[in-house]
Amino acid sequence: MSIEYRITLDDDHQLNYLIELDRRYQPAAAQNAPSWTRLQHQQCSNCPLSAQAFSHCPAAVDLYPVIEDFQRLPAFQKVSVSVLTPEREYTKLIGLEEGLRALLGVIMATSACPLLNQLKPMAQQHLPFANAQEFTLRAVSVYLTQQYFHLREGREADWQLKGLVHMFQQLQLVNQAFWQRIHDTCEGDSNLKAFLSFFSMASSLSYSLETQLQKIRPLVMAAEQ
Repeated sequence: MSIEYRITLDDDHQLNYLIELDRRYQPAAAQNAPSWTRLQHQQCSNCPLSAQAFSHCPAAVDLYPVIEDFQRLPAFQKVSVSVLTPEREYTKLIGLEEGLRALLGVIMATSACPLLNQLKPMAQQHLPFANAQEFTLRAVSVYLTQQYFHLREGREADWQLKGLVHMFQQLQLVNQAFWQRIHDTCEGDSNLKAFLSFFSMASSLSYSLETQLQKIRPLVMAAEQ
């Protein structure tokens, strides 16, 4: 299964990215990646990988072609973004920051990073350009569905969402480290602002989950409830 992103700039120059959702770490390909993608360069403080098995950060290796393509472009530049999934196509005229947030997000969630890979169920039902409420609703829905299957399979279910909060706390550390990874290589601000936007969504579920739940309550509860 794959998802294709087509980003058209003002001069009608188009950049295409085909993201295979089932990918593995490719050591040979990693050797051609820039130095900032090496595992021990600004390595996440909670990274479970070892340099003996992974010379480079799997997510950084997947991301660097996109980072380099847009490193000199401003976040406010308007672009046309088309996203083709197996089920449907989305097209939107947006700021580059928002388009990159969606593209970088799906690449990171389907990388071989064991922390980011926890978001893969959401990537498999990819919704580009999701707002904060949609992000919260999808994250909580996927997590609660997982807990239901845990219960059915004889494991303990977490209905209090403690595991969800913990997961996003770990993802915050990943986002912070990636900010440091790409900060020195980016001349423009589009990549940095895209990461900041994604970071803000993740932090909202770790610091203020109850507030975010109250915001989505009207979306899932009938009026009489």
